[in-house]
Amino acid sequence: MHDKNYITLAGYAILREELHNLVTKERPHYVHLVNWAASNGDRSENADYQYGKKKLREIDKRIHQLTKKIEHAEVVDPRVHDGKETVFFGATVTILRNQTQEQTVTIIGQDEIDPSTNKISWTSPLAKILLRKNLGDTFMFTSPQGRDEIEIIEISYDT
Repeated sequence: MHDKNYITLAGYAILREELHNLVTKERPHYVHLVNWAASNGDRSENADYQYGKKKLREIDKRIHQLTKKIEHAEVVDPRVHDGKETVFFGATVTILRNQTQEQTVTIIGQDEIDPSTNKISWTSPLAKILLRKNLGDTFMFTSPQGRDEIEIIEISYDT
């Protein structure tokens, strides 16, 4: 894991909302279920009790993970770079691969990645090579699919 856990304002809000939901809704629900199941007698063959305890362990583990992520988060507002022609964290970058194929990616935190919407981590190979490059820059990028010539054709910070 990297020293920094960069995250956008939106990503940070999502993590905090998930933690809030787990602490105020999910966990109390399963505590109540376990207490009810325990009051029914023999716990060794009590499916509700066994399931509830398992679910509580999962919830507690996720609460711990989220708490650590939030504690180590370094929230970045990409809009501070709005209008700049350099790629920084939070940028939405349109590139041209081999002068034929356009691709748009948004560089965000590790906890926010979503390949289906081309949201990539700032630690990914493509993001690492894009960061600090400027509009119009052309360079070579080697990926598992091969070697591509990349040109940066647009940079925006509207996330």
